[in-house]
Amino acid sequence: MVEKSLIWTKSFINISVSTFFIFTVFYALLTYIPLYVLEDLDGTVTEGGLATSVFLVSAILMRFFAGMILDKFGNKEVLVFSVLMFTVSTVLYIFVGTLTALLLLRFFHGIWFSLLTTVAGAIAADIIPPERRGEGMGYYAIAMNLAVVAGPFIALTLQPFTDSKIIFIVFSIIMAIGFICVLFVKVQKFPREMAVRRKLSISNFLETKSMPIASVGFLISFAYASIITFISVYADSLGLLQTASFFFVVYAVSMLLVRPFTGRIFDAKGPDYVIIPSLILFALGLLMLSYTESSWMLLVSGALIGLGYGTLLPSFQTLAIQAAEKHRSAYATGTFFAFYDSGIAIGAVSLGMIVGFLGYSGLYLFLAVFILLTGIYYKWLSSITPDSRKS
Repeated sequence: MVEKSLIWTKSFINISVSTFFIFTVFYALLTYIPLYVLEDLDGTVTEGGLATSVFLVSAILMRFFAGMILDKFGNKEVLVFSVLMFTVSTVLYIFVGTLTALLLLRFFHGIWFSLLTTVAGAIAADIIPPERRGEGMGYYAIAMNLAVVAGPFIALTLQPFTDSKIIFIVFSIIMAIGFICVLFVKVQKFPREMAVRRKLSISNFLETKSMPIASVGFLISFAYASIITFISVYADSLGLLQTASFFFVVYAVSMLLVRPFTGRIFDAKGPDYVIIPSLILFALGLLMLSYTESSWMLLVSGALIGLGYGTLLPSFQTLAIQAAEKHRSAYATGTFFAFYDSGIAIGAVSLGMIVGFLGYSGLYLFLAVFILLTGIYYKWLSSITPDSRKS
C-alpha cells in the first residue's frame, strides 16, 4: 500500500494559521471601518464605503505586479516583508485621526494585503503534494472561510464595549501572532525566470494560462458580492436582522462539513464532480434567498451557499494554479485573485444599481440564473481548454 504524501506539515499549518489571522483582521476591518468613520470621524455612509473601495483598488492594482516582485525577491522574503508591513499598517490605525489619513492608510494597507495573499496562496500550493492539491487547497481555504465569521464577530462584539483604539490594538495583536507564524514557513526554491531577456508583455503581469478559469472566478465573485454587500440590508427589510448574524455561522459550518470530502473527490475524480454540484447548490441558495420570508429559510440559504460558493473558491484557485507551470504559481495566484477581487468590487457597485430596478428578491433570483449560465460557460471553457491537471 502506497503511503499518502503529507499535507499537514509544519509549514502548511503555519501558513494556514497565519492566513486565518490575516483574513480575520481583513474582515474585522471591513466590518468595523464604516462604523469607525461614522462614529469616530463624523463621516458619512458614502465615506465609509470609500474607505473599503480604496483598499480594494490598491489590492487589485498590486495583483498585476505581484508575480514580478516574487520573481525578483523570492517567495519567503516577500512573504515575511509583506506580512510585516500588513502588521505595521494594522498598528497605524491606532494613530489615525482624520478621514484623509484613514483613506491613505487604507490604500497603503491594500497593497500589502494583495501581495501577501498572492505569495501565501502560491506557497501553500507549492507545499502541498501535487497529487493532493485539490484536497490541500480546500483545507487552506478553510482559514479564509473561518475568518469570514471570526473577523466580524470580534469587531462587532468589541464595538459596543470599548473605544476604537482598544479595538485596533486587539487587531494588531492578532496580526503580530500571524507574523510570528510566517517566520516558521519553509519555502521550496524554484529557478527564477530570466526576466532580462523577455520583452515587456502581459506575461510579466499575469499568467495567461490561468486567465480562462480566473474569468469564471470573476463571475462567481461578482454574484457573491451580493451576499457580503446586501445580506444584512435585505434581512433587515424582512425583519430578520437578528437571524442575519447567524447567516455566516451556518455558511461556515456547512462548508466545514463537506470540505474534507470535496477536496478528495476533486483529486480522485476530477474538478467537474465538485464544481458542477457546487454551482447548482450556490444557485439554489440564491434562489431560496429570493423567496425568503422566515428565519429558517434565510439560514438554509446560508447553508446552501456555504456548500456551493465555499467549495467553488478553492476549486477554481486550484485549477488556476494547475494551469500554469510550477515556477509561475505566484503569477497564477495573482491572476486568479486579480479577477476575483475585481468581481467583488464591480459586483458591489453594479448590483446596487440592479437592486434599484429589481429589488433584493429580484436581484437574488436574477443571480441564481446568472450562476447557472456561469456553469454553462465553465463547461464550454472545459471543452476548449486542455486538461491542465498535472503534478
